[in-house]
Amino acid sequence: MNIPKTENQHIEFKQEEVSSQSLAEEVVAFANGEGGEIWLGIDDNGKAIGISRSYEEDIMNICRTTVIPPIQSEYEEITVEGEKHNKIACIKINKGIDRPYYTSRNKYYIRVGTAKRTASREELIRLFQASGLFHYDIVEAAGSQLKDLNQSAIADYFSRYKIDYIHEDESERLRLLWASDISSEQQIPTVGGLLVFGITPERHLPQSGISLAVFNGDKIGSELRDKKTFYSGLPLQIDNALAAIKANILIPSDIQGAKRIEVPSYPEKVFRELLVNAVVHRNYSIIGSQIRVFIFADRIEFISPGLLPNTVTIEKLTTGTSFSRNPLLVKLMENLGYMDKLGRGLPMVYQESVKLDRTLAFENDGENFKVILGL
Repeated sequence: MNIPKTENQHIEFKQEEVSSQSLAEEVVAFANGEGGEIWLGIDDNGKAIGISRSYEEDIMNICRTTVIPPIQSEYEEITVEGEKHNKIACIKINKGIDRPYYTSRNKYYIRVGTAKRTASREELIRLFQASGLFHYDIVEAAGSQLKDLNQSAIADYFSRYKIDYIHEDESERLRLLWASDISSEQQIPTVGGLLVFGITPERHLPQSGISLAVFNGDKIGSELRDKKTFYSGLPLQIDNALAAIKANILIPSDIQGAKRIEVPSYPEKVFRELLVNAVVHRNYSIIGSQIRVFIFADRIEFISPGLLPNTVTIEKLTTGTSFSRNPLLVKLMENLGYMDKLGRGLPMVYQESVKLDRTLAFENDGENFKVILGL
């Protein structure tokens, strides 16, 4: 095993004198992120000064009793030539599957660059969302009122269940909104209700919206051919963004003899599914970042704020894994006919890309989840 030269996002150096509490904090920070390694017996300058004994049992006890919920770690000792205490230890912490983790002192930590720090309120919300313990889409949309909801769209929604919403008395309409989680019991629209049925949801949720950019080349720095941002309720956002994608995707062709033959392209349902997937599963607690769709000469990228939830891996996406960061959005959009909750959307996209012999990639990139579809 190679000894790292410096600390980074995934590497932390600790001397032998470190306290058990400090080690617990580092373990929590790595487990709440993407995992990492704690190298015991190395100073802040990267010099191996060694350890005088094995700390494996101590580390296991910390991970069982000082980190909540308990987490497993890997411990390995490495011999370093020429040192008085010629052993150092590597403690490997994997990305936790039961996030968020905290210490026995009720402190939540995250890793930022080469250091840990206490998680902010917004970061805690994201950790709890990733665990499925908290759903941002059912909280009240601060500052919004029932007058911000499109009553005609709501009436159309309830008509699917043979409910004449418009002609119900006011108390029954309020009850229906609350029972469907479109509003809270205090008659304030929920985040999910405002996103789906809002007249101008971006007034209260500026992070809503789909931004589309079309480039003539294959890089961000290429000439910009078109740029648009789509607002309104999610159904209209999806419909308008889909129309713009179709208008900007060049249909590939091949010349055979004197004839120009169009090469088969993706069916509309592929782009529709990727748009629906982005708006339904994005992390709406991340403020100031919209969904982005970039169309390049050789590919189209769908970039959605927020990493995949705890139990979902990139490897599972093409096999039908379903998850609900925003269960209210899933329910409403499913009832409106935009999706099903069986996790069949991304497998369909994968199968269509295989049929056309095109590339398909999924990436957890910083604070974003990205789908890259070859054209």
